[in-house]
Amino acid sequence: MASFPTTRLRRTRAHDWSRRLVRETRLSVDDLVWTMIVSDRVDASEPVESMPGVERLSVHMAATAAEEAERLGIPAIALFPNIDPAKKDAAGSEAVNADGLVPDAIKAIKDAAPGVGVICDVALDPFTTHGHDGVVEDGRVLNDATVERLCEQALVQARAGCDVIAPSDMMDGRVGAIRDALDAEGFEDVMILSYAAKYASAFYGPYRDAIGSAKALAGDKKTYQMDPANTDEALREVELDIEEGADMVMVKPGLPYLDIVARVKETFGLPTYAFQVSGEYAMIEAAAANGWIDGERAMMESLLAFKRAGADGVLTYFAPRAAQLLHD
Repeated sequence: MASFPTTRLRRTRAHDWSRRLVRETRLSVDDLVWTMIVSDRVDASEPVESMPGVERLSVHMAATAAEEAERLGIPAIALFPNIDPAKKDAAGSEAVNADGLVPDAIKAIKDAAPGVGVICDVALDPFTTHGHDGVVEDGRVLNDATVERLCEQALVQARAGCDVIAPSDMMDGRVGAIRDALDAEGFEDVMILSYAAKYASAFYGPYRDAIGSAKALAGDKKTYQMDPANTDEALREVELDIEEGADMVMVKPGLPYLDIVARVKETFGLPTYAFQVSGEYAMIEAAAANGWIDGERAMMESLLAFKRAGADGVLTYFAPRAAQLLHD
């Protein structure tokens, strides 16, 4: 490369039109998945205190929000439940209730906005009294017993019309088992988005508040979620999930793990998604509320960073706001 003064990289930065001509990474509405909290405890909506701007929505309001997603061109909604504590038990039985909150929300959203995809979290933590993602016995999260329950949960969601099953539990072998269960019931076209590299992160706190599991959680999730120190292990997890039938894979959290996003995409080339989790969202919102950063610019910059790292899309609570800005 020629050196200064022959080469002046500021030349192409001098004008808006020239910056657009040489831009390497682009963010569009097509890259966004709206992460949405649906609740059977509210008549309309209820603010999540630790996530300013995010609300727990009733089924009716979730359907209305889906209509907004369709208007904005957001491709899909990822649903996360907040259920009445009276419905929770140690086994997470409500997760397999065909007449429960999640199946009702799936049906309402598909009726209201048939052009919007519905992605459903498969894990037991929103439904258990102990806050863990699986079946617990003598303080230990059981892998195989949990996988059996997750297969039942996935089938309940598929029967309700879910387009994408997204197991977030990090049990070994669950992707293959869910794929077999779906295929056996004729749901060959239902996709699996695997939380393939999900870390035992400190950034999940506001989400646990949003779904009502924060106070219930006994201990931590380090025996099944990944150690934040590891990178090669993430590639092993992703490879196993691909072999078991995952159509898409996810890295969670997002911004602290851009190196993992880049390695996964470069290594496997499979559709790769990042989850901009609740703690990431809350940090931007809190800093913006205090006037420390330009919240709108920080929001868009963070989303662009995922794309630059190689992500094909981003699950984010910012989706409707970002989509509106992209349209504007």
